[in-house]
Amino acid sequence: MLKKGLSLALSLLFLTGCAGARGQSVSTFAPAEENRVVIYTSHKEEVYGPIVKEFEERTGIWAEVVTGGTNELLTRIAGEADEPLCDVIFGGGVESLTAYEDYFEPYACAEARLIRPGLHPQDDLWTPFSSLPVVLIYNTKLVSPGELTGWADLLSGKWTGQIALADPTVSGSSYTAVVTMLSILPGNDWTLLNRIVTELDGHILPDSGDVVAAVAGGVRCVGVTLEETALKRQAQGADIAIVYPAEGTSAVPDGSALIAGAPHPDNAKAFLDFAQSRDVQELVVSQFSRRSVRSDVSDGDALPPAEELGVIDYPVRWAAELKDEFVSHWTELTAGDAS
Repeated sequence: MLKKGLSLALSLLFLTGCAGARGQSVSTFAPAEENRVVIYTSHKEEVYGPIVKEFEERTGIWAEVVTGGTNELLTRIAGEADEPLCDVIFGGGVESLTAYEDYFEPYACAEARLIRPGLHPQDDLWTPFSSLPVVLIYNTKLVSPGELTGWADLLSGKWTGQIALADPTVSGSSYTAVVTMLSILPGNDWTLLNRIVTELDGHILPDSGDVVAAVAGGVRCVGVTLEETALKRQAQGADIAIVYPAEGTSAVPDGSALIAGAPHPDNAKAFLDFAQSRDVQELVVSQFSRRSVRSDVSDGDALPPAEELGVIDYPVRWAAELKDEFVSHWTELTAGDAS
């Protein structure tokens, strides 16, 4: 079974070529070209490591893994377009992937029919890996249950200067969160953005990983983050509670894509199929605190069902096309602000 194999893999030394992690390629140790695949990933090793290891063991395909930030890797793929070195990008918000779709080749995974409604792109230029609801959190020692119920509360003036939010021009998950607010709350987008910045009162966090730490440590009272991140910190004993916004939220997937002109396209497709397989998707839920993209994989009894979250039809393409204008507005509004 995959779970047994993946547990074992966690304790083994990976033989994959983690070029991004070690700063050098080990391609010289790879087998023949027909048995290779090159994966660029923004996932942490705790996510990609066991999956890649099991893929290698099951298929006999040798994987070279290059790690980095989503934007860094996408820029690299664009720069290599004339002579692609990568076969698959594994990870990254689908807004980011959509912005670089010219460098991908359509591919529908073997069991794409089992993808949950709303998570399957019509053009198949990317394939979803996990579903990531945006949630609100609060410090249980500083905020009482019921004080924070939804997005509108963040703009009420009650939490001015006490909201933990990462810079959305840097953090992909934070950008998704802000676009979610703009999509749900009534009013002009740029007027709403100005109100958000006003409520932050100059206190903008540099990284999405800082949000839960700031709330759990009492530096901020409330925050905006991904369900996955909040669940992991809760399990570690952090003094936070999760709020699913009353007005609804987004559950935008992170995804993967087949690179146009990939040097090992068949092996790339095999990896994409594997990442969306039932075995891996069950691991997504049990080990990674994420929600599966498959309709035949349960999110478990501990989480509210996805259909009860009021998940919106998130405007992926609009969010991708809005990014440059958004960055311009945000930069103008926050000039000189950071903490």
